[in-house]
Amino acid sequence: MAVFPWHSRSRNYKAEFASCRLEAVPLEFGDYHPLKPITVTESKTKKVSRKGSTSSTSSSSSSSVVDPLSSVLDGTDPLSMFAATADPAGRAAATDSSRKKRDRDDNSVVGSDFEPWASKRGEILARYTTTEKLSMNLFMGSEKGWSVFSCLCLHLPTFCPQGSQKELLNLTQQDYVNRIEDLNQSLKDAWASDQKVKALKIVIQCSKLLSDTSVIQFYPSKFVLISDILDTFGKLVYERIFSMCVDSRSVLPDHFCPENVNDTAKETCLNWFFKIASIRELIPRFYVEASILKCNKFLSKTGISECLPRLTSMIRGIGDPLVSVYARAYLCRVGMEVAPHLKESLSKNFFDFLLTFKQIHGDTVQNQLVVQGVELPSYLPLYSPAMDWIFQCISYHAPETLLTEMMERCKKLGNNALLLNSVMSAFRAEFIATRSMDFIGMIKECDESGFPKHLLFRSLGLNLALADPPEGDRLQILNEAWKVITKLKNPQDYINCAEVWVEYTCRHFTKREVNTVLADVIKHMTPDRAFEDSYPQLQSIIKKVITHLHDFSVLFSVEKFLPFLDMFQKESVRVEVCKCIMEVFIKHQQEPTKDPVILNALLHVCKTMHDSVNALTLEDEKRMLAYLINGFIRMVSFGRDFEQQLSFYVEARSMFCNLEPVLVQLIHNVNRLAMETRKVMKGNHSRKTAAFVRACVAYCFITIPSLVGIFARLNLYLHSGQVALANQCLSQADAFFKAAIGLIPEVPKMISIDGKMRPSDSFLLEFLCNFFSTLLIVPDHPEHGVLFLVRELLNVIQDYTWEDNSDDKIRIYTCVLHLLSAMSQETYLYHVDKVDSNDSLYGGDSKFLAENNKLCETVMAQILEHLKTLAKDEALKRQSLLGLSFFNSILAHGDLRNNRLNQLSVNLWHLAQRHGCADSRTMVKTLEYIKKRSKQPDMGHLTELALRLPLQTRT
Repeated sequence: MAVFPWHSRSRNYKAEFASCRLEAVPLEFGDYHPLKPITVTESKTKKVSRKGSTSSTSSSSSSSVVDPLSSVLDGTDPLSMFAATADPAGRAAATDSSRKKRDRDDNSVVGSDFEPWASKRGEILARYTTTEKLSMNLFMGSEKGWSVFSCLCLHLPTFCPQGSQKELLNLTQQDYVNRIEDLNQSLKDAWASDQKVKALKIVIQCSKLLSDTSVIQFYPSKFVLISDILDTFGKLVYERIFSMCVDSRSVLPDHFCPENVNDTAKETCLNWFFKIASIRELIPRFYVEASILKCNKFLSKTGISECLPRLTSMIRGIGDPLVSVYARAYLCRVGMEVAPHLKESLSKNFFDFLLTFKQIHGDTVQNQLVVQGVELPSYLPLYSPAMDWIFQCISYHAPETLLTEMMERCKKLGNNALLLNSVMSAFRAEFIATRSMDFIGMIKECDESGFPKHLLFRSLGLNLALADPPEGDRLQILNEAWKVITKLKNPQDYINCAEVWVEYTCRHFTKREVNTVLADVIKHMTPDRAFEDSYPQLQSIIKKVITHLHDFSVLFSVEKFLPFLDMFQKESVRVEVCKCIMEVFIKHQQEPTKDPVILNALLHVCKTMHDSVNALTLEDEKRMLAYLINGFIRMVSFGRDFEQQLSFYVEARSMFCNLEPVLVQLIHNVNRLAMETRKVMKGNHSRKTAAFVRACVAYCFITIPSLVGIFARLNLYLHSGQVALANQCLSQADAFFKAAIGLIPEVPKMISIDGKMRPSDSFLLEFLCNFFSTLLIVPDHPEHGVLFLVRELLNVIQDYTWEDNSDDKIRIYTCVLHLLSAMSQETYLYHVDKVDSNDSLYGGDSKFLAENNKLCETVMAQILEHLKTLAKDEALKRQSLLGLSFFNSILAHGDLRNNRLNQLSVNLWHLAQRHGCADSRTMVKTLEYIKKRSKQPDMGHLTELALRLPLQTRT
């Protein structure tokens, strides 16, 4: 192809805008608006059909807002149509399923507000541990189908009839837990392989373990593990019997009657109960029968209600009070699951326990504790999980009269601390809060031996954090509680209690009381660096304080708040606390602030977060820290004191130099500050404001090179250059643009985006297009020649190494051609206020236009040369697309009255269609557009061009 000269067509932008503007249509008030709701009268015809009845038709008319999408379906849901065509049995099953769900919802007594046992399981296992070595016995029986049975125990007495025993010693607690889980799986496997006798024996032997208290500190956790196996067994038995009631003719509903159960299922159920009744030992017989309590539903309607009192009476035969209370807890568990309405039986279970409560302090228990070397204060908390659960069951939806009764019983038992603690843990917080002073009186009268008073005050404080006591009692409650708390000598006991009461103080009192409490915490936790062992509790205190005192001007006026923060000397904990503070600040700070107390304190907090960053810090952590610091920076405003604002940004830059997103935020804020100054001065800078704006520009110019991200630097150079140009800092704007041009060769071929490597060409193309839009209004420097920035940019683009098989370079050249065409106009499309662009400087000078055209010809030559290189089979599609794109550029920006340019456009049209690669629909629409434009004034020459542009079909 020969070199073609470029001639830009003259543009009248105002006329073009006017021709493209949508036609204005007057709209009277009250006319239809697409966002206005439509009110229609809908007439429906419903066809109702039920089994055993004839169908009937009903019609109703209503005025309502109708979904426009529904009207398309004529009121018929397509999913309902599918359902309607389904078989009758399917419809019946769906109806029955929905009915059963409705029945369950209506009749369920235990709601979502009842805390399930599963939520307590993990806490018990974590709290009740032991460092003693445990033992495991493997029993190998001789009975058929009983080849290997693993039995876990704590010093279980040797019992191995007709078999041999292998004992494994020195097991850790985790080994013990793993073996129990294996045993649970063995139970399931035995059941699945139809070895029901083996499954029963596994459950029996595991239940025996609950009679052993030789490692007493571990008993609550052992109960949790063994009860999991019992639950599994009970579920397997119930599902087995239930499946026997299902045949091809009928399905047993969830709320079935014994009359619905066939004889085979009943016989099997009775067989299970008879097998269990033959167990000689009390504890395994009780636990195994309790585990299948639900199966009584298959035998009689009153089976469960009759069985519960009997099982309750059986527990009276258990002599060890600890074993007894956990047996009662298990009975309450299964009772609440299968018959939550039988509260009377559950209450009887608890009152039985109260009658034997004094056994805890009897000689038998005391002798056992001496043998194991366990103190009473360590022994009594072992009862808490079981007692708390029993109280939770009997107090669920119970009236206040039950609490009153419980309080009276506590008083009769001498205000036993363990019992009182369980009462406060189980009943609703509102009930406890209204009687706070009564409970304080009872706590005072408690005997501290075995269960210290501070644990009782902690339980009371937990309730008062959820419900408010009478207003007149609030200060007296705090004083009475804190008298006890502040006298505690053990730092761990102190902080566990203080942590709870801090929230009560923050909820109901002023910063003065909060300051007093924080001072007391510092006083107790500073000696011997006790705070190092209590970081979780101290963190909890901080979270509660900032949650309730989220007005930071008030928070930082609390004298002891910052000294309290100084106790967090472990870096990871200190950073977490600082993150919590900043999250609350960002969430609750509504207005920008310049309060020096807040600024100094939060700068210190943010500096702590920033200084934690090192080479090992994860990118997600860096992003989180940067987000929090940026949130703080955005909320700092000194109003019209712009110099103070800039000083703050300078200080912030020095403090947060290791977090790139923070530096980027600071650069944007300084640019915004410069533009706010321009807005205040209405573009007419004084000497002082001009100097200030130049200081802002210098800040950005100095800061940008410290960034690592290549495109972050490029975009900020461009953005800052635009700000400098808007503030008439022309030499500074040139410096930014030159820096951006000089940075382009450093752009790598691949960049990391969200942790994945991506080609950089598309990002560079986007940046350059934005850059070209800015270069249109940048005036030439008087000492650097015509279009010096454009020339430098073209040289960089020419030397840049582009990806093979990439057409991005040519797309960039096409954009340059658009830029040069816009620069040749008498008046540019847009301007910067009070900045003379080249249209004003050169005034259409012929030398300037000649230089512009030379650059256009150079760019066109590069484009045409690239099109030649694409004349290969594998590149013909790319050649067609680029040819059509270049044709459209000439059509939009070139003066086609020039014969050579006109001929070039015809050649490009043929090139796009030459090998049948062009999209025929696009070609048709393009030709129609040319014909339409030819009818506009001064566009008649396009009529002749349209005649020279044939449409070719693929052959």
